[in-house]
Amino acid sequence: MHTPPPPTPRTEPTDADVEAFKQQLGRPPRGLRAIAHRCPCGQPDVVETAPRLPDGTPFPTLYYLTCPRAASAIGTLEAEGVMKEMTERLAADPELAAAYRAAHEDYIRRRDEIEELTGFPSAGGMPDRVKCLHVLVAHSLAAGPGVNPLGDEAIALLPEWWRKGPCVTVPDACEKDEEEGR
Repeated sequence: MHTPPPPTPRTEPTDADVEAFKQQLGRPPRGLRAIAHRCPCGQPDVVETAPRLPDGTPFPTLYYLTCPRAASAIGTLEAEGVMKEMTERLAADPELAAAYRAAHEDYIRRRDEIEELTGFPSAGGMPDRVKCLHVLVAHSLAAGPGVNPLGDEAIALLPEWWRKGPCVTVPDACEKDEEEGR
């Protein structure tokens, strides 16, 4: 990647954001709390979810990647063995392991500020291995550069997924009202 996507402020989801999420994942959001990061195209690409879903089920994944283009590119990295290589580096590099443990602690702290999930792991394999690059990238995008070293590395390996424009098209409120006969 030539230019990583810039950090964006956490915002309350709008109706258009919820519609974009539905199109991106093919289902309505569950436990949606906020838009944690916006793609340079303007659509949400990371959402913040509640530590418990509305039915009370624990959901330890605080940051959830929604952009299908980014998710596909990350899937390619996973298929190329990037997770295995990162996990091997964690075992051999104490400084990297310490930074990754700090990322784990940051993730848990942010989640616990909303609701404590005692005994639940953070996500993505943190702090000892790399299990899911999607989670690490989502954490890096939401928290900003320098918080999750392996998430930052994965972002640097990705193509600029937003360059082709938005992954979904959400009609504006006026078009939607006209379609619904209002």
